[in-house]
Amino acid sequence: MALDNVTKGIKDSAKASVEAIEAERDAEVAKITAEADAVISDMKAKEDKKLKEAIEQLGRQVTSSAELESKKIVLSKKREILEKAFAESLASLESAPAAARKKQYKQMVDAAKKVIDDPKAYCSKDEELTASDIGVSKLEKIGGITGGLILESKDGTIRVDMQYRTILQTVWDREMKGLSDILFG
Repeated sequence: MALDNVTKGIKDSAKASVEAIEAERDAEVAKITAEADAVISDMKAKEDKKLKEAIEQLGRQVTSSAELESKKIVLSKKREILEKAFAESLASLESAPAAARKKQYKQMVDAAKKVIDDPKAYCSKDEELTASDIGVSKLEKIGGITGGLILESKDGTIRVDMQYRTILQTVWDREMKGLSDILFG
């Protein structure tokens, strides 16, 4: 019996030791699991934050890109409108009645005479004018001019381009901001 008691004592002591080790193991596992869960939770929170920031940044980029594309479309339409206005203005000048063009040509010659004495002129081959009609020494009709005049000194050293396209382009370039403000507010 004494041996049974000793064996039982050893078994009970071993069992208590095993239970203590298992309890320690379970506590260590619970501690490691809790730490892992905390790390995982922290990593998940950081990744969720990164994902949220990435989504917000992507949203801003998409919005910015859409706004830029919208501005490009608006600017393209404005440019189309301005080009159409320029073309219509030029067509209106070039298709004005002959009497109105003749009067404008005389004014061009008078203005050019401040720089060129007794100029010769070049005009469209479609014009029904003579040199005396506009007050120049010589009038040549050439292709390439659709409206207006090119005035030149007799020796060819001074040339004044008074074609409607040139005059309109000069005014257009100088007044573009005002024109844009008028047309588009």
